[in-house]
Amino acid sequence: MFHFDNTYARLPERFFARVTPTPVREPRIVKVNHALAQLLGADVERLESPEGAAVLGGNVIPEGAEPLAQAYAGHQFGGFVPRLGDGRAILLGEVVGTDHLRRDVQLKGSGPTPFSRRGDGRAALGPVLREYVVSEAMTALGIPATRALAFVTTGEPVIRDGLLPGAVLTRVAASHLRIGTFQFFAHGNDLEALRILTTYALERHYPDARGTGNDALALLEGVIGAQARLVARWLGVGFVHGVMNTDNTTISGETLDFGPCAFLDEYDPKKTFSSIDEGGRYAFANQPRIALWNLARLAEALLPLIADKVDDAVRLASEQLDRFEGVFERASLEMARAKLGLLREEESDGALVEALLSTLAAHAVDYTLFFGRLRAALEPSGEPALLALFEGNQAAIRSWLETWRQRLALEPDGGERRAVLMRKANPVLIPRNHRIEEAIQAAVSRGDMEPFETLVLALATPDDARPEHAHLAEPPRPEERVQQTFCGT
Repeated sequence: MFHFDNTYARLPERFFARVTPTPVREPRIVKVNHALAQLLGADVERLESPEGAAVLGGNVIPEGAEPLAQAYAGHQFGGFVPRLGDGRAILLGEVVGTDHLRRDVQLKGSGPTPFSRRGDGRAALGPVLREYVVSEAMTALGIPATRALAFVTTGEPVIRDGLLPGAVLTRVAASHLRIGTFQFFAHGNDLEALRILTTYALERHYPDARGTGNDALALLEGVIGAQARLVARWLGVGFVHGVMNTDNTTISGETLDFGPCAFLDEYDPKKTFSSIDEGGRYAFANQPRIALWNLARLAEALLPLIADKVDDAVRLASEQLDRFEGVFERASLEMARAKLGLLREEESDGALVEALLSTLAAHAVDYTLFFGRLRAALEPSGEPALLALFEGNQAAIRSWLETWRQRLALEPDGGERRAVLMRKANPVLIPRNHRIEEAIQAAVSRGDMEPFETLVLALATPDDARPEHAHLAEPPRPEERVQQTFCGT
């Protein structure tokens, strides 16, 4: 079923706890991601069979698997927790795909582990659906993310606010190494483990950076660049992560954990969705600052390996952290230029972008809808639909459009190239919060998976909505707005 080639399980035993998934009453396949299964070299027919359901539900351990729960720590909303770990997820093992890339295969919701902290180790169907939809949508948008291979229902309820149907998600990731993994060993002053982990992470995720003589500094540099570019991509599509704790910040630069995440409807830089983010720590526009804060925690963990003298280590780490702003700004401007159809760089581009975002915020304009219509406004016939978003108060956007067209006039004739660039950067379809909630409610309350299937199919091509999927691109009516999202634990 899977051709495992495990490496993490060969690390010292203190890196994890060996644990077996807890069997469920009646595992039933609901969804298998065929494209991802084929990428992993897995047999789709076997995955969709009763045998596959037993494996994906945790009832049967497949040949070659070495199930374990990883140890890690983390800062959660700024407060340090020295022992977290996989409390409801079990890593089956690693698979080298047909693209020659190594990936983890993990069961999420597969029962308690030694890190469960009195939790049941289970997952409810709703959060599993959310993670499947959003993680696959992020992939289609070209944003690095963990992915969903499959999920099964368990035939057992889980207790949250009430009784909810249970499910197990099979999650695939470049790895599940986090900043919190390094914090776990740094907190225990386990320098041997920290060295082993650093070498392992560098070889797995940044192999071209080996051989500098300072693995810890090379790893820090790689993670800083990956996270800066990742957050820039989030902002480009209006994504709000919701729980940017250090235990959810990956070493690989993939988006991890889709619990209380959401996408902007109207543009609001202060927007939060997570029910537990009462102070706005992880608000939309605050995400770059929090990413840098998290990376500083990684730097702190690595200090003993960066240099023998503390002052030297702090200086070298600080030099790397100082790079974040420049990498982020370049990546962010590159994304913004693509969204605006700009093929070359001009010094005034940053001001042009800031003026637009201020205008969108002042008028509470739908972020995705605006940029989708901006694509059409390359032609004069497309402008009325764009102006209609400003409901009679159009002076500011008319002024901005005039400046934008003057900027376009500075470019060599882009023609088709510009249209392709804007089409790719400005999706028509995102996982709208109210549509995800509709799919969850249909599945949980009626056992109706059709809205989920329709959403997954539509979001696979975010730059082009079929006529039958056009309603999925529409912003919510006032009564449909999702104000809060919730963690699945």
